[in-house]
This record gives sequence, structure tokens and C-alpha cells, in this order.
Amino acid sequence: MTTVAKNEYIQIDRLTLRPFDTNSYIITCRLTRDSVLVDAPAEADEILRRLKVTNPRYILITHNHMDHLGALPELKSKLGIPVAVHPLDAKNLPLPPDILLGDGNTVSFGNIELRVLHTPGHTPGSLCFLPGKYLISGDTIFPGGPGKTQSPADLRQIIESITNKIFVLPEDTQVYPGHGNSTILKKEKAEFVIFSSRPHDPRLCGDVLWLSS
Repeated sequence: MTTVAKNEYIQIDRLTLRPFDTNSYIITCRLTRDSVLVDAPAEADEILRRLKVTNPRYILITHNHMDHLGALPELKSKLGIPVAVHPLDAKNLPLPPDILLGDGNTVSFGNIELRVLHTPGHTPGSLCFLPGKYLISGDTIFPGGPGKTQSPADLRQIIESITNKIFVLPEDTQVYPGHGNSTILKKEKAEFVIFSSRPHDPRLCGDVLWLSS
């Protein structure tokens, strides 16, 4: 586990879990020790061990791909806390969600309030979570490019999500994706300017990089 952000109010820890090296995040209010878990990829015992020093309140799901959900049934069973997801991604969860989240909703725990951003493209119900200047981005945006898309229409949609919902945030916003390392919004915006200045094959989709696609 790596602590990726910490101040007097909030701590964000990243767990990178097998078999897909998927990131799960524990966001903790440092004043109350209340926490939320973002995504439940695998290794439930490891996640539970890390949550033990906090008071877990919610499991938040960024999207419904199985590499982010493998430990969800066990964690739900052992923690007994609400599972929250966007309604468009709810049907493929391995269990019924307790809370359906939409764009602009908030999730409060301790003295922390997360803002919910609906960012479709990777999946129809993809969500990002924003506590202050920290963005838990799921598979919507990574260092160097957007999340993987299945069609040109999906790529257009994810770029619209990124430009309308994420690039409007302050440039010093730290971005914590569903795989790999973090990035800072200023860097991603600068690289996207280069991407958008070039012509692209109208069939472009899949794994896209701002600087080389």
C-alpha cells in the first residue's frame, strides 16, 4: 500500500492488486477515521487488513469491469456497508448495489465530501470521485491518455467526458487512475492540446495516447 496524498484532513492510500494490477483506493478522514473504499479488484483479505484501522462507510465503484469487482462479494459480506455505482453500470455487478449515484451527487463521510462525476466512455456508467483537489478517475483518464474504448463513438464520448468534466478542474488537481501511477491535470491538458491539434483516423479507438495516437 502506498500513501499517495495526505494532509491534516484527508489521507488517500493506493493498493495495487493482482492479477490485473488494478488500483483500489482507501480515502480516510483523518479527524474521524471514517473511510470509503473505491473499487474492489481482488485480494479481499489484503483490503480488509488495510481497512481495519479505519471505520469503513461505503464501497464506491468506478465502473463495472470485473478487474475492479473481483473482491466485491466478499467485502460486502464481511463489511456490511453500502455499495454505490452509477445506474448504467449497476446491472453487471456481482451483487445488487445499495446506492445509485449520478453526476453532481455527493458522498459524505467523517468531515470529507466527495463529488461524483459521471464520465461515460470506457463504460456507460463510469464515475470519477473528487474529494477536494484529488480525482479518483477509474479507467476514464490515465497518464498520457484516456481509458480504453471499444468504438470511435466511445472515444468521442470519453473525450467529451474528459474535456467537459475533468479538464475544467484546477490544473493542480492530482489524478489517481484505476491502473498505474498518478498524474497531474496540468500535464494531461497540455498533452491533449497537442492531440486535438492533429488530424486523426475517424476509426480511432482502443488504447489511445495523447502524444502518439
